[in-house]
Amino acid sequence: QVQVVESGGGLVQPGGSLRLACAASGFTFSRYAITWYRQAPGKERELVATITSTSGSTNYADSVKGRFTISRDNAKNTVYLQMNSLKPEDTAVYYCNAKYLSRSFWGQGTQVTVSS
Repeated sequence: QVQVVESGGGLVQPGGSLRLACAASGFTFSRYAITWYRQAPGKERELVATITSTSGSTNYADSVKGRFTISRDNAKNTVYLQMNSLKPEDTAVYYCNAKYLSRSFWGQGTQVTVSS
């Protein structure tokens, strides 16, 4: 049974940090590129960060470059998103997507709220 589960969201003050985790099971995790997306109320879902399956190359949205870091631990079937210097505009539901060829799996999302 395929599962993709995000965790680590919550309420944080501006300037604070959170680390999200995306834990997967039921498929060969190491073959899959993993992407974090986010969706704020009334806005379209947008790509935040991607990490490839083989080389572990990363790519970030301009809005998070220098603040967010994506990493993966294939032994634990988990991808992390370290988020520093958080801003109110980072408030959104964060989703994890695993993709390999024509296969794509989504998690249910985790809420991140940045507010004082």
